[in-house]
Amino acid sequence: MSEPASKQTGFTLVELMITLAVIAIISSLSVVSYRQYVRRANRVDGTSALLHLSAAQERYYLQHDRYATTGAEVADPPPAGLGISGTQQGLYDLTVAAAADGATVGYTATATASATGSQQDDDDCQVFTIDQSGQRGASDAGGAESAAITTRCWR
Repeated sequence: MSEPASKQTGFTLVELMITLAVIAIISSLSVVSYRQYVRRANRVDGTSALLHLSAAQERYYLQHDRYATTGAEVADPPPAGLGISGTQQGLYDLTVAAAADGATVGYTATATASATGSQQDDDDCQVFTIDQSGQRGASDAGGAESAAITTRCWR
């Protein structure tokens, strides 16, 4: 009498490879989505610093009857969490410049993605600006500016 063949259980190599391929695809998609989410969340560091700087400029204007033309002027005393030249998390470099046209009393504050920070590879929103009238602006890594870029970056 012959013994019945024993039934083997387990996974075949093909089944394991298919499972690993599916996991790799899902992982790669989720990492890309996560990085985009983190970049978008980190933009708040630049935009909030500009809004604080704008409020500090208004306080400076009330006290001195002019806007500050340098970061050092407006940062004495510094707005809470705002350094003279960078944002609270260090992701953006801040600058303040007098209005370009001599007839206008004003300023333009700029937050540029720091070359050493994690936002340097945020190609969609590299530079944020705000002026004395509260006009917001933004440009991408190529320097392009538009209403759509500004809306996307400041949301």
